[in-house]
Amino acid sequence: MLKDFQKEIIPIADEDLFVVLNHPNAKFDYPVHYHSEYEINLVMNTHGERVVGDSVRQFDELDLVMTGPNVLHAWRGEVVEGNHVITIQFTEGLNDFPIMKKRLFAPIKQLLSDAQHGLYFSKKSTEAIRDKIIHLTQTKGFQSVLEFFSILYDLACADYSVLTSNQYNASAVLTTSKSRRIAKVCDYMEKKHYDAISLSEVASLVGMSESAFSHFFKKKTGGTFIDYLNNQRIAIACKLLAETSNNVAEICYSSGFNNLSNFIRMFKKRKGITPNEYRIMMNQMLIKY
Repeated sequence: MLKDFQKEIIPIADEDLFVVLNHPNAKFDYPVHYHSEYEINLVMNTHGERVVGDSVRQFDELDLVMTGPNVLHAWRGEVVEGNHVITIQFTEGLNDFPIMKKRLFAPIKQLLSDAQHGLYFSKKSTEAIRDKIIHLTQTKGFQSVLEFFSILYDLACADYSVLTSNQYNASAVLTTSKSRRIAKVCDYMEKKHYDAISLSEVASLVGMSESAFSHFFKKKTGGTFIDYLNNQRIAIACKLLAETSNNVAEICYSSGFNNLSNFIRMFKKRKGITPNEYRIMMNQMLIKY
């Protein structure tokens, strides 16, 4: 059901080739989610449960997985001192680069295709690639681009296995998890998040009364309409805090809130830290290329 996962808005701008999140001492508190970007996730020095699509498995102290666009995923790890997570994210637009049509890039092209079902890399392959991924967090300039493609090529040539079942289809999962009416409302809220959106407005959008829509929406999503809208706005605020130098007040209004103190209070309630603290954390963790 929709309530079991949420869409993440990745802080990757149009001019970015990829982003890296370098996260020592991760808290593993992010729920099952999806996004339209590819992701390579290296988890070190902890253990727990990993969800990728319809696969739920245990992982140990060294885990390397790649997911394609819109594949559900989450790591529920023990918060062990010294754990370390490195996440590389890049858009599916990489597939459309003219260079990807060249013969030498065929292995990477196949890797991206296979990632639609989630990929687990063997311990031997992970140990061979781990240092290169760690080194990427310290690499700058064009050298980082070469390192990025080198990692993709190494992954393409590595020993990996598909995680999800043959029947798993990421797009179908998202479509069937949302009724047409819920999907219509969610798309509307995503496009109009910066406007004052009322319950009566979205209820009329799908031809329902306010009370009927409220009951229907909560049954389908596990939360109220306003909770969903605020979560969407907080996600947009997080992206703006990571991507821009706009002050918190500007971001508050750009993401659809109309009261600064209410925005800060709600942000802290959902994220556990203030918007400024979140920006500092992301500046320390996020590397954009």
